[in-house]
Amino acid sequence: MLSARNRVALAAAGAASLVIVAGGAIYEKIDYRQRMRAHAAAITGGDPERGEAQFIRYGCGGCHALEHVPRAIGGVGPALDTVALQAVVGGRLNNTPDNMRLWIRDPQVVSPGSAMPDLGVTDRDARDISAFLYARPN
Repeated sequence: MLSARNRVALAAAGAASLVIVAGGAIYEKIDYRQRMRAHAAAITGGDPERGEAQFIRYGCGGCHALEHVPRAIGGVGPALDTVALQAVVGGRLNNTPDNMRLWIRDPQVVSPGSAMPDLGVTDRDARDISAFLYARPN
Protein backbone atom coordinates (compact mmCIF):
# COMPACT_ATOMS: atom_id res chain seq x y z
CA MET A 1 0.00 0.00 0.00
CA LEU A 2 1.28 3.46 -0.92
CA SER A 3 1.74 6.06 1.75
CA ALA A 4 -0.08 9.36 1.44
CA ARG A 5 3.18 11.04 0.47
CA ASN A 6 3.85 8.46 -2.29
CA ARG A 7 0.27 8.79 -3.60
CA VAL A 8 0.72 12.57 -3.84
CA ALA A 9 4.07 12.14 -5.58
CA LEU A 10 2.58 9.62 -8.02
CA ALA A 11 -0.36 11.92 -8.77
CA ALA A 12 2.00 14.85 -9.34
CA ALA A 13 4.15 12.76 -11.69
CA GLY A 14 1.04 11.72 -13.64
CA ALA A 15 -0.14 15.31 -13.93
CA ALA A 16 3.31 16.41 -15.10
CA SER A 17 3.25 13.70 -17.76
CA LEU A 18 -0.12 14.94 -19.01
CA VAL A 19 1.21 18.50 -19.23
CA ILE A 20 4.22 17.32 -21.21
CA VAL A 21 2.05 15.29 -23.60
CA ALA A 22 -0.41 18.18 -24.04
CA GLY A 23 2.46 20.60 -24.55
CA GLY A 24 3.91 18.34 -27.21
CA ALA A 25 0.55 18.17 -28.99
CA ILE A 26 0.27 21.96 -28.96
CA TYR A 27 3.81 22.28 -30.31
CA GLU A 28 3.04 19.78 -33.08
CA LYS A 29 -0.11 21.72 -34.03
CA ILE A 30 1.82 25.01 -34.16
CA ASP A 31 4.63 23.37 -36.14
CA TYR A 32 2.09 21.89 -38.59
CA ARG A 33 0.48 25.30 -39.13
CA GLN A 34 3.88 26.91 -39.71
CA ARG A 35 4.78 24.23 -42.25
CA MET A 36 1.40 24.63 -44.00
CA ARG A 37 1.92 28.39 -44.26
CA ALA A 38 5.47 27.99 -45.57
CA HIS A 39 4.34 25.42 -48.15
CA ALA A 40 1.41 27.59 -49.27
CA ALA A 41 3.69 30.63 -49.62
CA ALA A 42 6.17 28.59 -51.66
CA ILE A 43 3.63 27.18 -54.12
CA THR A 44 1.65 30.41 -54.61
CA GLY A 45 4.28 33.10 -54.26
CA GLY A 46 1.91 34.77 -51.81
CA ASP A 47 1.76 35.68 -48.14
CA PRO A 48 -0.90 33.75 -46.18
CA GLU A 49 -1.13 36.35 -43.40
CA ARG A 50 -1.64 39.18 -45.86
CA GLY A 51 -4.07 36.94 -47.74
CA GLU A 52 -6.32 36.63 -44.71
CA ALA A 53 -6.49 40.41 -44.46
CA GLN A 54 -7.28 40.70 -48.17
CA PHE A 55 -9.91 37.94 -47.93
CA ILE A 56 -11.64 40.08 -45.31
CA ARG A 57 -11.05 43.39 -47.13
CA TYR A 58 -12.58 42.17 -50.41
CA GLY A 59 -15.60 40.86 -48.49
CA CYS A 60 -15.14 37.22 -49.55
CA GLY A 61 -16.81 36.11 -46.33
CA GLY A 62 -20.04 37.71 -47.44
CA CYS A 63 -20.50 34.77 -49.82
CA HIS A 64 -18.15 32.11 -48.42
CA ALA A 65 -18.02 30.56 -44.96
CA LEU A 66 -14.60 29.93 -43.45
CA GLU A 67 -14.00 28.84 -39.86
CA HIS A 68 -12.13 31.20 -37.55
CA VAL A 69 -12.34 34.12 -40.00
CA PRO A 70 -14.32 37.17 -38.87
CA ARG A 71 -17.47 37.75 -40.90
CA ALA A 72 -16.85 34.72 -43.17
CA ILE A 73 -20.33 33.29 -42.76
CA GLY A 74 -21.73 33.53 -46.28
CA GLY A 75 -23.84 30.84 -47.83
CA VAL A 76 -23.94 31.91 -51.49
CA GLY A 77 -20.68 30.26 -52.51
CA PRO A 78 -19.14 27.09 -51.13
CA ALA A 79 -17.48 26.95 -47.73
CA LEU A 80 -13.74 27.26 -48.26
CA ASP A 81 -12.36 25.33 -45.28
CA THR A 82 -11.16 22.46 -47.47
CA VAL A 83 -10.70 24.25 -50.78
CA ALA A 84 -7.03 23.19 -50.86
CA LEU A 85 -8.20 19.56 -51.02
CA GLN A 86 -10.74 20.06 -53.80
CA ALA A 87 -9.93 18.74 -57.29
CA VAL A 88 -11.55 21.66 -59.11
CA VAL A 89 -11.92 25.41 -58.55
CA GLY A 90 -14.56 27.54 -60.19
CA GLY A 91 -16.33 24.46 -61.44
CA ARG A 92 -13.95 24.22 -64.40
CA LEU A 93 -10.27 24.43 -63.50
CA ASN A 94 -7.90 21.91 -61.96
CA ASN A 95 -7.03 23.08 -58.48
CA THR A 96 -3.56 24.51 -58.95
CA PRO A 97 -2.11 27.70 -57.48
CA ASP A 98 -2.16 29.43 -60.90
CA ASN A 99 -5.77 28.41 -61.55
CA MET A 100 -6.83 29.48 -58.05
CA ARG A 101 -5.29 32.89 -58.68
CA LEU A 102 -7.03 33.12 -62.08
CA TRP A 103 -10.39 32.16 -60.55
CA ILE A 104 -10.03 34.77 -57.79
CA ARG A 105 -8.98 37.50 -60.24
CA ASP A 106 -11.26 36.77 -63.20
CA PRO A 107 -14.16 34.51 -62.22
CA GLN A 108 -16.38 35.73 -65.06
CA VAL A 109 -13.69 34.90 -67.64
CA VAL A 110 -13.37 31.37 -66.21
CA SER A 111 -17.10 30.78 -65.81
CA PRO A 112 -19.30 33.42 -67.46
CA GLY A 113 -22.49 34.00 -65.52
CA SER A 114 -21.05 32.56 -62.32
CA ALA A 115 -22.38 34.00 -59.07
CA MET A 116 -18.78 34.89 -58.19
CA PRO A 117 -18.37 38.57 -59.02
CA ASP A 118 -15.31 40.24 -60.47
CA LEU A 119 -14.07 42.27 -57.50
CA GLY A 120 -11.04 43.82 -59.19
CA VAL A 121 -8.63 41.69 -57.15
CA THR A 122 -5.03 42.54 -58.00
CA ASP A 123 -2.55 39.83 -58.95
CA ARG A 124 -0.65 40.28 -55.68
CA ASP A 125 -3.83 40.11 -53.63
CA ALA A 126 -4.97 37.00 -55.53
CA ARG A 127 -1.62 35.33 -54.79
CA ASP A 128 -1.92 36.22 -51.12
CA ILE A 129 -5.55 35.06 -50.88
CA SER A 130 -4.57 31.82 -52.62
CA ALA A 131 -1.73 31.33 -50.13
CA PHE A 132 -4.15 31.95 -47.27
CA LEU A 133 -6.64 29.39 -48.61
CA TYR A 134 -3.97 26.76 -49.27
CA ALA A 135 -2.49 27.32 -45.80
CA ARG A 136 -5.72 26.43 -44.03
CA PRO A 137 -5.30 23.42 -41.75
CA ASN A 138 -7.28 20.51 -43.09
